[in-house]
Amino acid sequence: MTGDGHAYRAEPLSEAAALAYVHGICFKTGPPRRVGVELEWLVRPLPSASDGDPGHRAPQPAPHSPPLGAGSPAPPHRSGAPQPPHPHRPPHAGSPHRPAARVGATALRAAATALREVPLSSAISVEPGGQLEFSSQPAPSLAACVRTVSADLTAARARLHRHGIALVGHGLDSRPPLRLLEDRRYRAMEAYFDRTGPAGRAMMCSTASVQVCLDAGTAEPGPFGMGRRWLLAHLLGAVLTAAFANSPATDGPWAGWRSARQGVWAALDGYRNLAPPGGGHSPREAWARYVLDAPLLCVRSARGPWTVPADGMTFRQWIRRSSRLGTGPGALRPPLLDDLVYHLTTLFPPVRPRGHLELRMIDAQPGPDGWIVPLAVTTALFDDAEASESAYRVVKPLAELTAEGPAPRNALWERAARDGLADPELHAAARDCFGLARRALPRLGAGRRVRAAVADFEARYIGPGRCPADDRTDPVGCAGTGGRTDTGGRTGTAGRAGTRHRPDPSETAPRQQGEPW
Repeated sequence: MTGDGHAYRAEPLSEAAALAYVHGICFKTGPPRRVGVELEWLVRPLPSASDGDPGHRAPQPAPHSPPLGAGSPAPPHRSGAPQPPHPHRPPHAGSPHRPAARVGATALRAAATALREVPLSSAISVEPGGQLEFSSQPAPSLAACVRTVSADLTAARARLHRHGIALVGHGLDSRPPLRLLEDRRYRAMEAYFDRTGPAGRAMMCSTASVQVCLDAGTAEPGPFGMGRRWLLAHLLGAVLTAAFANSPATDGPWAGWRSARQGVWAALDGYRNLAPPGGGHSPREAWARYVLDAPLLCVRSARGPWTVPADGMTFRQWIRRSSRLGTGPGALRPPLLDDLVYHLTTLFPPVRPRGHLELRMIDAQPGPDGWIVPLAVTTALFDDAEASESAYRVVKPLAELTAEGPAPRNALWERAARDGLADPELHAAARDCFGLARRALPRLGAGRRVRAAVADFEARYIGPGRCPADDRTDPVGCAGTGGRTDTGGRTGTAGRAGTRHRPDPSETAPRQQGEPW
């Protein structure tokens, strides 16, 4: 960009300028130096003393006063991808368990306001269904990232506890999706996704993840090369999906899947949720084409509701049509740079380039510190040269399972979400990759507690071919499963009849007092 940035943003955008902008800002090249993490948490009211009384029904919050349009049923889906149950069907029909109570919109707003008064390094945001997201600042090392985010979460939990709210580490909430945010972005998003089925509402309001953010890599080839890291992310991503699957479903189209959350994401509109085609050799060019050819989620306006184009108009078509139709009454306004910047935020592939690489495929993890393991393992396999080169050799044969389509709509990613590490090829790849990560962590300066957490997870899950989903049994508002409610400690999980492995009593991340991460 040259000249006055404000003037540039006010000028109608040409197709060439749009391509140049995306090409220039989405992959910042250089040696890997920084790491970050974005943590999404489901929220739940803290249990009261009377919750142990089976005859006592937990008090439900006051009506949520859902925003306009949130309570209307979604239309029948027209997508060929599997869809979740209807968003207003009671979860787990026939289950003796009651759904967990919700945090009301008023209580959530008050808690979010209070959180913003706490001096945190991470940015706090509220997702449409009330999920809380903690987005770290870029950190100079894995150890620094873990240390800073751990401190933020400790302070945030203490403040949330005063408001009677707990953070829940689980990938998918099975209760009917309920949008709590009255925001034009989310109203438009809901209207857009309703055209292809209920998966969009479930994605917006019921999912939570661990998103690992890593530098894009160098312009030169090699283990740190941008092209190599892009390919690694799309193959290793399936292994990470399987190893950290934590959203099993007991009913609906994903009954028996380890990561029903990944099923939800795969069932979206069939473009903005997919990896760009042809990105193996030139990710910059592939991503720039993908962005311009993506359907618009909405056209923003200064006043009134944002318009959802009825014909699936792409950003490229918007540029061309507006230049053709001119500026008369009723003409389509031309897009500006700010429209392109916003459009980029409405694309949700499993790996999203934002200058850095944002890996979006990992389910939220159980326990207060469960997020540390996927962050550590992923960072080690990307940012340690020896581990990255070896991991690429491990996962490269899995590319044969991706021929039928882009991630996550291909055999590799479907097997990862459905079977987890019960799939023999994914289990073998996970064993090798976790071994590489464990050996790389000391070279990256990871502390003893991080290394212990990874070793514990490896012994508990990776060796036996299991994932956190295999521990979850009791439907307490989370995808037909129970789990740990993060109140600062942990609640255990009971073994399920028919599971192949009995859960180990050890925890995901040991918390020795006084031990630095």
